[in-house]
Amino acid sequence: QKEVDHRQRKVLILSQDSFYKVLTAEQKAKALKGQYNFDHPDAFDNDLMHTTLKNIVEGKTVEVPTYDFVTHSRLAETTVVYPADVVLFEGILVFYSQDIRDMFHLRLFVDTDSDVRLSRRVLRDMKRGRDLEQILTQYTTFVKPAFEEFCLPTKKYADVIIPRGVDNMVAINLIVQHIQDILNGDICKWQRGAMNGHGRTYKRPFPEQTESSSVLAAGKRSHLESSSRPH
Repeated sequence: QKEVDHRQRKVLILSQDSFYKVLTAEQKAKALKGQYNFDHPDAFDNDLMHTTLKNIVEGKTVEVPTYDFVTHSRLAETTVVYPADVVLFEGILVFYSQDIRDMFHLRLFVDTDSDVRLSRRVLRDMKRGRDLEQILTQYTTFVKPAFEEFCLPTKKYADVIIPRGVDNMVAINLIVQHIQDILNGDICKWQRGAMNGHGRTYKRPFPEQTESSSVLAAGKRSHLESSSRPH
């Protein structure tokens, strides 16, 4: 979306990581020592995340927070997001909250080997200036237990489970084709019927208009969501 004029922007990619809560001084001190659990659902500002997604789906221009992972701080700068036809929303816990989960029209779970996840985390955090001992301690204390308790159970909500991640070109090509079909207007009206935890059916029909907005969430799943905003 950043590469073209906002009137032409069609695809938007957002990360759940942008919505980490503002930490207190005590929490930030723990975070700098690797003693704060960033993988717990309570680490995210879920109200702001829900409101932001809702406004995007309704075709409004919004400002998305910018998070600094080195200092564990929400910066004053924000990213302006214009209405889009397809929104890809990714994160480890995007399906944990039902209010947010029910917004998605297509939910993807990227199933990656645990050794691969750990090696990627080590390389990433070392680039952020953290030492190996702190990274491994944080992983065994917070990351792995949180994954098993909060992230992995949301796999059952996925419409599509993608093994092997970026190596699975068949799955990636199917997703790309689905997005292209939306952009080309080949999918102009569809609805999602999903049973939530209370047993009622959630449906959000696409409006009968020339344009509709879709959201695809990944988190690591992806989701597609639609709005009634004209193109």
